[in-house]
Amino acid sequence: MRRRNHDKLQRPQQLELEDRRRRRGGRRKREMEMQVERVVEEAREAFESGGTRSYFWRRSQLRALKDLILESEIAICDALMLDLGKHRVEAFRDEVGLLAKSVDHALENLKKWMKPEKVRVPLVSFPSTGEVVPEPLGVILIIASWNFPIGLSLEPLIGAISAGNSVVLKPSELALASSKFLATSLPKYLDNKAVKVIEGGPLIGQQLLDQKWDKIFFTGSTRVGRIVMSAAAKHLTPVCLELGGKCPAIVDSLQGSRDIKVAINRIAGAKWGFCSGQACIAIDYLLVEEKYAPFLVDLLKEKIKKCYMRPGHLTRIVNKKQFERLREILEDPLVAATVVHGGSLDQENMFIEPTILMNPPLDSEVMTEEIFGPLLPIITLKKIADSIEFLKRRPKPLAIYAFTKDGKLKKRIVEETSSGSVTFNDAVVQFVVESLPFGGTGPSGFGKYHGKFSFAEFSHGKAVLKRSFLIEISLRYPPWSEDKLQFIRYFYTLNYIGMLLVLLGLHRYTST
Repeated sequence: MRRRNHDKLQRPQQLELEDRRRRRGGRRKREMEMQVERVVEEAREAFESGGTRSYFWRRSQLRALKDLILESEIAICDALMLDLGKHRVEAFRDEVGLLAKSVDHALENLKKWMKPEKVRVPLVSFPSTGEVVPEPLGVILIIASWNFPIGLSLEPLIGAISAGNSVVLKPSELALASSKFLATSLPKYLDNKAVKVIEGGPLIGQQLLDQKWDKIFFTGSTRVGRIVMSAAAKHLTPVCLELGGKCPAIVDSLQGSRDIKVAINRIAGAKWGFCSGQACIAIDYLLVEEKYAPFLVDLLKEKIKKCYMRPGHLTRIVNKKQFERLREILEDPLVAATVVHGGSLDQENMFIEPTILMNPPLDSEVMTEEIFGPLLPIITLKKIADSIEFLKRRPKPLAIYAFTKDGKLKKRIVEETSSGSVTFNDAVVQFVVESLPFGGTGPSGFGKYHGKFSFAEFSHGKAVLKRSFLIEISLRYPPWSEDKLQFIRYFYTLNYIGMLLVLLGLHRYTST
């Protein structure tokens, strides 16, 4: 009885405490909203001032970005080690060095990209000229991913700056050290009125999406991509979605020992040596002929033992949530029964051994969802040519890889399958080629960037037609007649002689 009375006395105090918490939470949320609004407003003011449009501003910002990358190499590598356990060489290869290369390419070509592109106009519109003028879109929101937290933040930033935009960058909250590095370092090097960094989790992300942008560039999962696209639709904001999907590798029966060795190096590197498979363009699974599969497995085992079992040579899993997701995939009894190598897990160090699975069920999660980890399923086929139909029955991937010398098979892959890209006899290297666009199609995303494609992604190609008052042809206006109709027919077929006859009154319309 005394306990019940005590509870009655405590209940008003509990309600008061809960009310205070709600009020504090509401104030905190409002403060965050106001912070986001101020950041966006300052970025828009910087763009509308016109300063970001000049060649000199763009060049100075790119040069400053290059200085940041080179002068902060050790700090970047340290951040990537803290976030993902990336070895310094891997960090330089995939992020530092690659970014410096991208900035150099932009600096070398910036003046050419900014020039209006002359286009041909029909002689019938003489005297006139036409051109496509690239103009910046405005204020860009970049939402980066955690697996390459520096590279996937700064690579689109290079394109957005080159195109003359102001930018708000939200690094991934799952890579805390990298996010902190960007938030503290970018303002020291770049124009901090036009280039903003705002840190935070899903709440900040949602508040950013509630703002009006001129373009949103998102790298991440399909699930969050849908949220981004839905939010963008409210303001009719164009988006570039860099998502992912299950990137297959078709492995044909190679004959030469050197070809086989090179193929194994590249397959293993594109699965386990590229952020431990936590990459949208990493190989997700292999398609091989039944008779060739045991030989391939033996070679992959040797390569794993030689290169991907030493401490520091394999990136760790990013966090407990992702680790548990991969554990659940492996603990599915039907999947576990297909493990032919690896499968050990070290939760304390967030390490999963490179694992090979032979013919896991096609309806299991490991074959229906992007793996994003060091698990490699191998699917066997009667004939390697059957891989074409296998891929056509599945969602379009970000990339298709094929290791083959068969010209007919290569032609069929290009012509009969659909993907963001196709690479023959290698994997993931298409990402570093600035002259090729990088991006997906269908569920793997849309929009493309890298090199000139980044500049185009963050620009509007404005059509400009300039005409003279010198020549005026009244046949384009009412009152209508059959001669005017005939003139218009000639106009659209570029029949200059016919048009001239009509203008001189030498053509007579005859009914049929």
